[in-house]
Amino acid sequence: MSVVIHHNPACGTSRNVLAMIEASGETPVVIEYLKTGWTRPQLLGLFAAAGLTPRQALREKGSPAAELGLLADGVSDAAILDAMVAHPALVNRPIVCSPKGVRLCRPSELALDLLDRAPAGFVKEDGERVTDARGARLRRLHFASKERLRQPWTPSTSVVSTPSTLE
Repeated sequence: MSVVIHHNPACGTSRNVLAMIEASGETPVVIEYLKTGWTRPQLLGLFAAAGLTPRQALREKGSPAAELGLLADGVSDAAILDAMVAHPALVNRPIVCSPKGVRLCRPSELALDLLDRAPAGFVKEDGERVTDARGARLRRLHFASKERLRQPWTPSTSVVSTPSTLE
């Protein structure tokens, strides 16, 4: 199974993650979700595999989240999910799927945990070095970046899994 990236080419983090995946030797399946849109089952499967709720995957900045009233405390996950289907830009990005799991890769270094081989000497667009010449990560992330990776991604988990609380 190959790596899949749900990608927004206008996003620097998404571009860095795509470049990191390609530099690792992978040829990812690139899904430009702003063009293709989302389905409810697809989002439910991705979020379940990544261990995210719709609220945790909601992009607050640079999206219509505030205008749609989605940032209020009382908004249900089901309402957020419905809005994400109607407005694909509400989903934070990039979301990467690999045999090692599914993850929202913000910051971009989180993608390293999903790759079989880290790219050697990887440098982000802004010039920040991510890995050394051997592919070792150069900095530790200062938050819970090593959160558990859920089940490995498979097409069935991305399309069929539906937590009953959101139906």
